[in-house]
This record gives sequence, structure tokens and C-alpha cells, in this order.
Amino acid sequence: MAKITIDMSIEAGNWGEARPLRRLAERVVAALFALPYLRGSTGELSLVFTDNAHIRAVNAQWRQQDKATNVLSFPAFPIKAGEKPQIMLGDVILAYETVKAEAELENKPLNNHISHLLLHGCLHLLGYDHETAEEAAIMENLERKILADLAIDDPYAEVL
Repeated sequence: MAKITIDMSIEAGNWGEARPLRRLAERVVAALFALPYLRGSTGELSLVFTDNAHIRAVNAQWRQQDKATNVLSFPAFPIKAGEKPQIMLGDVILAYETVKAEAELENKPLNNHISHLLLHGCLHLLGYDHETAEEAAIMENLERKILADLAIDDPYAEVL
């Protein structure tokens, strides 16, 4: 069993109480680290729950993109997909207004969308990406599998 310590902070945004958010994050991380190659991993993960203004500033500073986004990931160490991680995984930052608006637009439960974005961000910390069609297929299939284990619908399914 993996032992991942989650350092979590709610810096801004209307995220609500910390305890349910922490439980949701712990559930997602446990499902991710149940993957066979990650079992037995140890490490630390930083999760920051913030608002559009803060994530926009971070996005502008570190990615030269002056816009808000739903999730940003900053790996502590370079890693290739499929490798065991270092002790420090990195940081995942989510912006409340964007996450909430996307969930409403896509008619998804907010907690399901948060779970998906947390998973997506953590996969980036583990070396997964979606720059090419092949990389995207691998990453999205992993997301589908792990979210299904959490009884969350396929986030990439067409909305009718």
C-alpha cells in the first residue's frame, strides 16, 4: 500500500469546509496509487485550492499564459510516465470559479469534476501528458479506469 502524505491548503475561493475536500483528495490519491506500479510508493503531495485570480497569476508567472485555468501541476522532479515517483511529488493547484463553471456547463457533479481534475493534475506529476494524441490516449484511459474505480462517469464521454 502506498503512503502519500497530502499537504492541503485552501487559499481562496468558495471551496467550503476543508475536511470533505481532504477526504475527496485522499480517495482520489488512494485510487491512483492502487495502480500496480505505484503500490508501495511513499511521497508527499501539495494540493492548493484557490480562485481564478491566484491561478491566473501563477499561470502567468510560470507558464507565461495570462489566463485562469482549471488545474495546474508542478512536478517536484522530472519523471517519465510509468516510473516510480521521488519522495516529493509536487504541487497541484485548482481554481474554484473555473472548476465550478466547467462542472455546471458539462452538467457534472462538482465533486466528480474536482476528483477528475485532482487525478489529472496528479498524473502530470507522475510524468503523464497529453501533448500528442498517443500521450493523450494513455493519460485519458488511465483517468477513465481510475475514475470508474471511484464510481465516477467517464469525463470524456460525449454529453448529449
